[in-house]
Amino acid sequence: MRSILNSIADYIRECDKWLFLLCIAAGGYGSLAVLTATQHIGSNRKFLVQVFTVVLGTAVAIFISRFDYNIYKKLWPLIMGVCLFLVLLTFVIGFGPAGTDDKAWLMLPGGLTFQPSELLKIAFIITFSLHLEHLGENINKLKYLIPLLAHGFAPVLLIHLQGDDGTAIIFGVVMITMLFMAGLKLRYFVIFAAAVVVAAPLVYFLVLNPDQQARIQTMLDLESDLQGTGWQQWRGRIALANGGVWGQGLFKGELTQTGAVPEGHNDLIFVSIGEELGMVGCIAVLILLAAICLRILRIGDIAREKSGKLICVGVFAMLVSQIVVNLGMCLSITPVIGVTLPFFSAGGTSLVCLFCSIGVVMSIYMHRNARLMRIHD
Repeated sequence: MRSILNSIADYIRECDKWLFLLCIAAGGYGSLAVLTATQHIGSNRKFLVQVFTVVLGTAVAIFISRFDYNIYKKLWPLIMGVCLFLVLLTFVIGFGPAGTDDKAWLMLPGGLTFQPSELLKIAFIITFSLHLEHLGENINKLKYLIPLLAHGFAPVLLIHLQGDDGTAIIFGVVMITMLFMAGLKLRYFVIFAAAVVVAAPLVYFLVLNPDQQARIQTMLDLESDLQGTGWQQWRGRIALANGGVWGQGLFKGELTQTGAVPEGHNDLIFVSIGEELGMVGCIAVLILLAAICLRILRIGDIAREKSGKLICVGVFAMLVSQIVVNLGMCLSITPVIGVTLPFFSAGGTSLVCLFCSIGVVMSIYMHRNARLMRIHD
C-alpha cells in the first residue's frame, strides 16, 4: 500500500499538473454540454459514454505518460503498421453512422464504434517528427524533401479516399506546421500556396462531388439554400443569437432542448453552449482550449530532443486546426465537414485518442531531463 501511495505521490510531483487539470476541466465541461444538448433524445447514453470516455482517456494518458516517449519512437513501425491496417480495414468493412457520408468507422461489440483515423493522427505525428529529426538541415534539399512530402501527403490522400475530407485537412495542417517549425524555407511554402491557388478550380470541378460543392456554395451564401445544405448552420446561427451574453440557462435553450440544431451535441456543440450559457460560456470554452494549446507549446519548448519538440508542435497543430475549423462551421465561415471540437464534442474515439496524444506530450514533459524517473514500478 505504501509503495502505491509513493508511486502516486511521485507521479503528481513529476507530471505537468497544469496540462492535466486543464484537460480534466475541459472534459468535464464538455460532458456537461453533451448532457444538456442530448436531453431531447430522452436518453443519457451519450452523456454516460462521454463521462466514461473522459475517465478512460485520463487513465490512458496517465499510463502513456509513465513511459519515456523514446519508447514510442522506437516502436513507430508497429504503431504505424497497426494504425494503417485499421484504416485500410474501413475500406472493406467500414460503415458510416447516420448523418455521415463516409465509411470511416469500424463496428465494435456492444454497439460501440471506432474511427481509426483518429489514432492515425498520433502515429503520423510521431513518425513525421522522427523523419524531420533525421533529416535535420537536409530538409531543404530536394532529394530529401520529396520523400518527406510523400510521407506527409500519404495520410492526407488515404483519408480523402476514405471520404473524410475534414480529417484529411487536419492531417494537411499538421504536416505544414511541422515542416515550418522544422526549418523548411519560406520559398517552398510560397510555391505550395501558388500551386493550391492554381489547382483550386480543378479540384472544385473535377474532384469534389456535388454535395461538397454545395457546401462550399452555402458557405459563400448561406441564405441561398436554407432548407437544404444551409439548414444546419442557419439553425446554429439562430441558436447563438438566442444566447446573447449570459445565455438562456442550462437545460433551457429553446433550440438546443428541442433538437432543432442538427448535431448540436457533436459538430455544433459550441452552438449549444452558446445558446444556453451565452457569450460567457463560449469565452470559457475558448480560454480552456487556448490554455491547453499554449501549455503544449510550452512543453515543446523545454523538450530535450528535437523530435519531442516537433511532436508537441504536431499535437498543437492538430488541436488548433480542429478548433478553428469547428468554430468556422458553427459561425458559418467554413463548410460543415464533420470536424469535432476537442474535449467538447460527443465522440468516444476522438476523445480517447485526444487523451492519448496528451499522454505523449505529458511523457515529453516528464522525461525532459536526461535522468531516470523516480516513479516506482
